[in-house]
Order: sequence, then structure tokens, then C-alpha cells
Amino acid sequence: MEKLYDVFLTAVIVVLGLCCFFCLIRSIIGPRIADRIVAVNMIGTMTMMIIVILAVKMQEGFLVDVAMIYAMISFLAVVVLVKIYMGVHREKEEKNLSREEQEELAAIKKE
Repeated sequence: MEKLYDVFLTAVIVVLGLCCFFCLIRSIIGPRIADRIVAVNMIGTMTMMIIVILAVKMQEGFLVDVAMIYAMISFLAVVVLVKIYMGVHREKEEKNLSREEQEELAAIKKE
């Protein structure tokens, strides 16, 4: 039974690795930035799951701590990516505004 359990965990790790590879492809080809951000988030989540499965397979408790730290770093990375994307999106919107709308926006920012 132990051997079957070990083979199953190895198969799950391989499947998650393939899913990470496909998410990497999605993050490269896009087509939108939102797709890329979601793909990066999914890669982080699946990597965290691989680390946890390795912790169970190798019976090492410290790997769970590593997975928790990785989760925090992954979350922070996604938040930073979204913040950067929102700033770029706002700049594009401001460039597309008419002259009057830009003056109104400048007046609002001064207040």
C-alpha cells in the first residue's frame, strides 16, 4: 500500500508540473495582461501544492513552512503586478481623455 501511495503522489507532482508548464505558456502568450497575472498566480499556487506534496512524501515538516512562506511571497508578487498594471491602465485612460476632461481631472487631483 505504501508503494501505491508513493506512486500516486509522484503522479500528482508530475501532473502539477505539467500544469505549471501550461500556465507558463499562458503567461507568455497572454493575450491580455489579466490572463498573464492569473497564470502567474496559478503557477505560485501549484508550486506551493508541489512543495506540500513533497513534504508529505518525504515526511519533512519544514517543507510546509517553506510552502507557507512561498504563499506569502507569491501573494505579494501578484499584488505588486496588479498595482503596476492598474497604474499603466490609468495612464492609458488619461491619455485617451479629451482636453477638457484632462483639465477636470487635474483640478480634482489638486483638491
